[in-house]
Amino acid sequence: MRLDKPGQIDRSQALRFTFDGREYGGFQGDTLASALIANDVRVVGRSFKYHRPRGVFSAGSEEPNALVTIGQGAASEPNLRATTTELCEGLVAQSQNRWPSLEYDLLALNDLFAPFLGAGFYYKTFMWPAKFWERLYEPMIRRAAGLGALSGAPNADHYEKAYAHCDVLVIGAGPAGLMAALAAGRAGLDVILADEDVRTGGRLNAETVEVDGRPGADWAQAVTDDLYAMGNVRIMTRTTVTGAYDGGTYGALERLSPDVAARTGAPRECFWRIAARRTILAAGALERPVAFQNNDRPGVMMAGALRAYVNRWAVSPGKTVTVFGNNDDAHRTAADLLAAGVHVAALIDARPEASTDLPVRFYAGAQVTNAHGRGGLEAISIATLSGIDKVQTDCLAMSGGWNPTLHLTCHMNGRPDWSPALAAFVPRDGAVPGLVAAGACRGDFSTHACLSGGLEAARAVIRELGKRARKIDLPQAEDAPYRISPLWAVPGKGRAWLDFQNDVTVKDVKLAATENYSSVEHMKRYTTQGMAPDQGKNSNVNALAVLADATGRGIPETGTTTYRPPFVPVPIAAMGAGAQGAGFAPQRFTTSHQVSVDMGAPMIEAGLWYRPSYFPREGEKTWRQSCDREVGMVRRAVGVCDVSTLGKIDVQGPDAPAFLDFLYTNMFSSLKVGRTRYGLMLREDGHVMDDGTTARLGEHHFLMTTTTAAAGQVMKHMEFVHQCLVPQMDVSFISVTEQWAQFAVAGPKSREVLNGILDDPIDDDGFPFMACGPVSVMGVAGRLFRISFSGEHAYEVAVPARYGESLFRLLVQRAEELDGGAYGMEALNVLRIEKGFITHSEIHGRTTAFDIGMERMVSAKKDCIGKAMAARPGLSGPEREQLVGLVPTGAVKKLTAGAHLFDAGAAPVRENDQGYITSVGFSPTLGHFLGLGFLKDGRARHGEEIRMVDHVRQIETTCQVVDPVFFDPEGGRARG
Repeated sequence: MRLDKPGQIDRSQALRFTFDGREYGGFQGDTLASALIANDVRVVGRSFKYHRPRGVFSAGSEEPNALVTIGQGAASEPNLRATTTELCEGLVAQSQNRWPSLEYDLLALNDLFAPFLGAGFYYKTFMWPAKFWERLYEPMIRRAAGLGALSGAPNADHYEKAYAHCDVLVIGAGPAGLMAALAAGRAGLDVILADEDVRTGGRLNAETVEVDGRPGADWAQAVTDDLYAMGNVRIMTRTTVTGAYDGGTYGALERLSPDVAARTGAPRECFWRIAARRTILAAGALERPVAFQNNDRPGVMMAGALRAYVNRWAVSPGKTVTVFGNNDDAHRTAADLLAAGVHVAALIDARPEASTDLPVRFYAGAQVTNAHGRGGLEAISIATLSGIDKVQTDCLAMSGGWNPTLHLTCHMNGRPDWSPALAAFVPRDGAVPGLVAAGACRGDFSTHACLSGGLEAARAVIRELGKRARKIDLPQAEDAPYRISPLWAVPGKGRAWLDFQNDVTVKDVKLAATENYSSVEHMKRYTTQGMAPDQGKNSNVNALAVLADATGRGIPETGTTTYRPPFVPVPIAAMGAGAQGAGFAPQRFTTSHQVSVDMGAPMIEAGLWYRPSYFPREGEKTWRQSCDREVGMVRRAVGVCDVSTLGKIDVQGPDAPAFLDFLYTNMFSSLKVGRTRYGLMLREDGHVMDDGTTARLGEHHFLMTTTTAAAGQVMKHMEFVHQCLVPQMDVSFISVTEQWAQFAVAGPKSREVLNGILDDPIDDDGFPFMACGPVSVMGVAGRLFRISFSGEHAYEVAVPARYGESLFRLLVQRAEELDGGAYGMEALNVLRIEKGFITHSEIHGRTTAFDIGMERMVSAKKDCIGKAMAARPGLSGPEREQLVGLVPTGAVKKLTAGAHLFDAGAAPVRENDQGYITSVGFSPTLGHFLGLGFLKDGRARHGEEIRMVDHVRQIETTCQVVDPVFFDPEGGRARG
């Protein structure tokens, strides 16, 4: 099917590829779709619901039919469009959604049951009987769902993400985009020109129009060469701008040539975040089909796409082609076919007043009513004034008009406007701040109008950015008017397709309206129209036009569905580049990590950090033995624990005190320099977000600590509060977690250990409980905080991270000389449970300050984040589950985290649930298990016996409700 014309392929570079195991040939510059057409492969896939055969339908990213899987094994990638997949040597492609083969698909039997599988059938069919859902319906639907399938193996391909900034982002490198980029570039602006194609030029590559007296593709290449020569213009081909976001930010997916990626191991795709001061949208337009009976047959395709295959790739999808349309574009297709030597069986124009000078069989005021053939088009039926004609043809090119590609203008909740003259929606000005549309995506369809529109848009942007536009002569090009007579669907019997991938027909849309799903959004979900991988690029406008007719409304009143990003599918691997394998959860090691490993400590994950679980010693066979020893060591002597993983946020500025007052429930503006205070932070909904201590190092200088797990969340929260709620506050903050190594030294002999390494020893008078300040540690400037998470006399000493390992070694050595040593997370957990200290096991996102007994920390003297919402009914009171301590009293002397609590004698079922356990540990100090948990009206139930039931581990016992502070409730050991 290759034509005897040059096209834009390199015939000197022959390429071999396989499709469904069969080998074919193509040339450099082909897409997989054009190469399949050249090899007369007509059926390339199966539709989703009825498994009807499908052929190539378009030539771009709007393709609904030709979805294939590329590659093999772990390197395979499903649901790629053959129309945008570049051909390369050795390419392996597989068709999808068929079994056992594309030619013989057993699920094509669904087509025989089409009368029973109309719109909404699944809502009606799978409702009864209810017990069938989990056992029959859901497994059956899951097996049938989907198109392509993932390999299930880890993906070895590389992906990247990157950031770019520019003065002007030009989206689309057709005639409008090239003119806009040229003008902006010559004005000295930093320009990014992005286009999803492998080459610039847009529709000029698919047409025979001339610009300034030479072929449009040659003119586009000349302008591109000029742009490449400019140091301030960046051309990004193979790059699709996928979404518009706040602040002039755009997402963009850049693809690498597949053969380059395979040969070099370079990243396969890169996801860009582009920040632009101004944006010119020159994304062109998408041609829409006409619905008629069996218009989904392989061989039926878009007229504009056919011109692209003939002119750019020098292939013809048929030997005898018929053209059908309701606008002048159909005539252009027929003329290009004739010029390429392709036989045109007939030209059919639905407009009665239409005429033509082309030497073809011409039908005016006629409509195609049916397409015949299953594995490929064989003939069509034409309704004329005199009756039905049947024409033998193996390809039908149809054109129902053009829809401006305005999707990006709707990504920030903007709605387009209806243009009766174009019979299409056009973008609304100002829908996206800083963005202006130009060219065909604005509704200017002639080449001259596109060139002029791109130039005018650029001049406006240049003025807005304070630059001076240089004189550029507007090229000469055709300026034919756009004439169209709307035709959405041809009346008649049989199924007429709107959404080709999801098998949505005109009848389905009318049925949705009949069943009162008359809202365009309801219709979309009821029929699944526009929910296929092409996101309705071909079908949306036709479907809403049919809906408008069915409901007796106009198209503007019917409206459009909501266009959402991404414009084309974006692989998760590209958006999360760097997060594959170990990158998904990067391993973060403390400065003492290697020392802990050398001491035999098993490492456990805490957030993304790795921390020692316990430090085994000779003769200890279980973790409990080590944990019990370490707890006792801290209580009677001294222990050392690396606490560097706690989030550390440096806060400075004249408004730092007021900012912290607003963040926390309690006051920090009254905190004296050199002192530390415990703080509680709420979310906006009134629930506890995090807790920690904050030290005042100077008048306008604070150091905030957060829990390990919530460090990132708190930092994001602070950024939001500052930028959105109190932007007037003069305050700056930055995370310094990795810059400081910090170690807890806890126990009765903790001060003795520290005074052996501090250049200036400390005492209780000079450094009382909750004090903080600078210290010199053997000549190294550090910081010291007298705070305790163990309930013992304790300190935390911090030094720059590069000194962390050596300080840890030194502290452990001195502690061991005093009958102490290092302790890990297990002991740390037991120590804090004995003292009733909370972690994120207790402040897990559903608890309030009242629940944890800290409602008095919500200051009445000031406002703070979450204060008003925390006062809502239901977030305090006896019906709430409140923090309590638990001690086992039954025959089983063990508690388990996650177990639920019930009244004694009550059945352990959901309706009787009284609470749950969050933290447990065996206390060697007290000689039995301890637990923290939440119990309804718990603070009023101290001394009560309740029942603990762990349904998962099959453990049951009774326990006594006590105060959550089990050890040293007066706090004398920490303060003494």
